[in-house]
Amino acid sequence: MTIISPSLLACDFLNIESELNAFKGVDDVWFHLDIMDGHFVPNLTFGHPIIELITKKTSHKCDAHFMVTNPEFHAETLKKSGLYNFTFHLEATPNSLEFIHTLKIDYPSVGISIKPGTPTAALTDDILKAVDLVLVMSVEPGFGGQSFMPGAYDKIRDLKFRKSSLGAHFQIQVDGGVSDNNANLLVESGADNLVAGSYIFKNKKEDYKKAVDSLRS
Repeated sequence: MTIISPSLLACDFLNIESELNAFKGVDDVWFHLDIMDGHFVPNLTFGHPIIELITKKTSHKCDAHFMVTNPEFHAETLKKSGLYNFTFHLEATPNSLEFIHTLKIDYPSVGISIKPGTPTAALTDDILKAVDLVLVMSVEPGFGGQSFMPGAYDKIRDLKFRKSSLGAHFQIQVDGGVSDNNANLLVESGADNLVAGSYIFKNKKEDYKKAVDSLRS
């Protein structure tokens, strides 16, 4: 089943525990945390105390996307935070393959992300064989609520082809402008993990599950 990852950047942070509880009993859900430092991207989001609070308040896997210039620092300081997946940007690290192996010591799942302007060819075969997840950004990272960039489809198809060719096992995650208008084609193209923020959280709490289900129908 396709994993749906509600992006908590779009939720009601003043009622975060209630927001998390709205997904109790919903299967194959990860919580997606966008970590921004105001340098790698122009926005600034939440830090370590909030991350640790969220992981303690839910049984769903927590998936952090680090849009930061120094992912190595965050990897070290958050290794006991309870995060399941740690995704960093290819563009932020000089030796991505070495960093992936370091992350695997402390994190059950390790992901790598590329911006819309970065081709999938920048991800070497060795990187693809080492990671657990590849995050394709279908908007420019840094802000929520942007429109989907259709160039992501070709990237997803290419990653699906290379995954099969290499015998690799990474998930293909997509973040940015995901809705019921494009979810089916994203999955047909090869995505198996869809991040959705405003599409889910614009609804009433009692309708969050319906919104999640609509991305799988």
